[in-house]
Amino acid sequence: MKNKLKTPLDFLAIGESIVDFISTEAVSSLREAAVFQRYPGGSPANIAVNLLKLGGSAGLISKLGSDAFGAFIKTHLTRQGLCKDYLVMDPQAHTSLAFVSKGSATPDFIVSRDSDYKLTAAEVPEKAVDRAKIIHASTWPLSRQPSRAAVYKAFKLARQKNKIVSLDPNYSPAIWPDHAEAQQVLRDIYRYVDITKPSLDDARRFFGPGHSPESYIALYHKLGPKIIVLTMGKAGALISQNGRILGHLPGRPLDVVDVTGAGDAFWAGFLMALLDEHPLETCLLFAREVVEMKLATIGPLPAAIDRRQIYANLPNPAACIRPWRKE
Repeated sequence: MKNKLKTPLDFLAIGESIVDFISTEAVSSLREAAVFQRYPGGSPANIAVNLLKLGGSAGLISKLGSDAFGAFIKTHLTRQGLCKDYLVMDPQAHTSLAFVSKGSATPDFIVSRDSDYKLTAAEVPEKAVDRAKIIHASTWPLSRQPSRAAVYKAFKLARQKNKIVSLDPNYSPAIWPDHAEAQQVLRDIYRYVDITKPSLDDARRFFGPGHSPESYIALYHKLGPKIIVLTMGKAGALISQNGRILGHLPGRPLDVVDVTGAGDAFWAGFLMALLDEHPLETCLLFAREVVEMKLATIGPLPAAIDRRQIYANLPNPAACIRPWRKE
């Protein structure tokens, strides 16, 4: 057991592991959905599993209910090869659930939360942070206590130990209705963060509408992160480091089947390439390849992706990442 616990992890996520019930038909609203398919979900858990499929190693600190849905998630994650040492099963909680519309636009969703936000700081072992190269969380656990304190503990330890810290700023009023509190908490915790990847929707919800893409990037940089990727849907993505936009990767025409989990696929691709010590521009290209696989697939990414082959087929970044023309 001692040797097992010392085995390094590329990635350690902290936060929600839930069951997603995704509509089987493409609909614009959950009101129109009649039949749902069950999938393991939760952004941190999805990113961890995607990294495993790309050949990395990953763990998850998360709380599940000691119920049928919790057993379903734990079995799935274990079969994927995820380090399960830090999954907490709580007999006093029910596993958190989400009902999600399938479609090509931003999904409509309703959540029933319980176990995910009941993770405590005491359930974040320092040894877990010691093992990992990247520590990651989303805004879900930050939206409530005691899971907020758990993320703070993990991020503080990560900063002390010179780990890479990444935060998904997927703020949503449906998850965190108190916008003023969200502003305060996120502005504070960003001092520990190295990398963040907002979408334009994330940025608009958090900072308000009406800003240009480069203005949103500047606002995120002011909070502390050194590396920012702003994804813009069909318009592609911008990447910035230390306050300077490195370039714009335009989107490509694609037959989109299902957008659910696209952001998690992008995260996994970008972080995997970063772990492989590629330049940021190459990380962006690799992430695009991974997210396009996801957009063309209903449900999760396919298993056992050969990332070396993807790297070998990537174009020269200079040929496709362009200077950004400010709006």
